[in-house]
Amino acid sequence: MFDDLIAADLPIARKSILPGTGFFLPDDLEEDLDDERAQAALEGAEAAVVADPDADGLACVALIREAYGDVQNVPEPESESESESAEEAAGDDEDGTTADADAEVGVAPDADPTVAPGAGSETDDPLEEPEPTPHNVALVPASPHNVEDALARVAEYGSEDIDLFVCDLAPDRYEYVEDELALALETASSVAWYDHHQWKDSVAAAVREAGVDLVVGDSEEVCSADVVFRSLEYEFDDQYRELAAVTRDHDLWLREDPRSDDLADYAYWSDPAEYVEVVREYGADLPEWAEDFLTEQRVEKEALIDRAVSRSELREVGDYTVGITYGRCSQNEVAEAMREQGADASVIVKPAGSASIRGTDEFQLCHEVAGRVNGGGHPKAAGCKPDIYDDMLDYAHHWTSRGAVTKQVILDAFEAAVEAAEMDATQASGSDST
Repeated sequence: MFDDLIAADLPIARKSILPGTGFFLPDDLEEDLDDERAQAALEGAEAAVVADPDADGLACVALIREAYGDVQNVPEPESESESESAEEAAGDDEDGTTADADAEVGVAPDADPTVAPGAGSETDDPLEEPEPTPHNVALVPASPHNVEDALARVAEYGSEDIDLFVCDLAPDRYEYVEDELALALETASSVAWYDHHQWKDSVAAAVREAGVDLVVGDSEEVCSADVVFRSLEYEFDDQYRELAAVTRDHDLWLREDPRSDDLADYAYWSDPAEYVEVVREYGADLPEWAEDFLTEQRVEKEALIDRAVSRSELREVGDYTVGITYGRCSQNEVAEAMREQGADASVIVKPAGSASIRGTDEFQLCHEVAGRVNGGGHPKAAGCKPDIYDDMLDYAHHWTSRGAVTKQVILDAFEAAVEAAEMDATQASGSDST
């Protein structure tokens, strides 16, 4: 395939409907690159953190590195020529900010289940060779769809008796991680799992039975960084308390602190290693050079948001109004725009085949909807990737039809989830009356 066919510098109109460059990399090649990066990161490391590389997951890494007294390596701002060069190479993944974490097969509200581990944007060359890491606490990025692969890499490349932490990730089924977790437990001296997503009781029980210290916070009250902050036996200073609070503000979509959007965007557009060290140095108040970087990036971000919002439509599902659209964009802002148009819940279908589902106080069944289409998450924020793509022809139809099949599959899941909730409510009412 010619490079210019998947170039990152497409016109906005085309970039809005096509996935990012990383989508077109063969899985085998991506897996080999992830193996190399994990091996380089884990060499000589005292601890490893398998985490979703969104703002919440990376805040967990920052907290754990602080607790371990890990060396800081704060990046310097780029020179003007370096910045221009990066701009020319910059692309965009199929998502906007984080979540992604989305949020999400058992994911954070702003994470996305299909974002390639290790990078939120395509500013860096996806084929770049890994460099040795100076950190005693290694970051092994993972998405909810491949957490088992990250666990296997720690088992293979981690030193004997390494401390292992898993953060901001939740498996839908224990069977998905059973074998790899067993291998990791054989290698690691301890395994702690800190999360805040909706866990099935059976999955949580099986993970604990395997020998993992699992702590799951209330998904409506805390983010994963909060769970780590409270769980580690370490006296964090106020900077880290504030970092967790501002991260929570975005991750739970509270939006009471304007800095939380900055953190989410910076986590998405910067390299994960850079983000961790910058927030360790500056906390929730990003330096001026990072703010300037965000200002430049947001010009394109807003254009992609506008494209997605212009394609949105409202559908009635039971007593609810569901907004649905298609496009490569920042899902939270698009969901907010549809909410303002009257949507009780919103669906943003992405060019790579995944979708972000956002709820409101009126609709809190997002995780139930996602669970019916190969996903999961929170009551008000979830993500999924319907298992409907058999070959590239299906993807070609997905792009040219602006996600028509995926939209219908998810709307059908909305119908089923709403009907099930109504039936449960009727049965509960009958039980109460007796």
